[in-house]
Amino acid sequence: MTISEQVPNTSSTSRPVKLVYFAWVRERIGVAEEEVAIPSSVVTVRDLLHWLKDRGEGYEHALQVPDVIRVALDHEHAEHDELIGNISEIGLFPPMTGG
Repeated sequence: MTISEQVPNTSSTSRPVKLVYFAWVRERIGVAEEEVAIPSSVVTVRDLLHWLKDRGEGYEHALQVPDVIRVALDHEHAEHDELIGNISEIGLFPPMTGG
């Protein structure tokens, strides 16, 4: 099953997920990783980025342009419209350049 085929968590409670931040996203947020309880209303990667942005000044600064943030769901690149489902780890990266 691919990430995009996963069924979103439809329970009314939040679920714990490990968030891992890289490069300047980590520097601006102020932590390398954390475990958070994501509300059940957060269904897609885009929802997650907008929810995180409201968690404080560091998050707001890191995610001020959420469309440029790259995301990996359980170590697989994900588009912002993909469902989070029952993912256990989410990585957030700044745009990558060079080769």
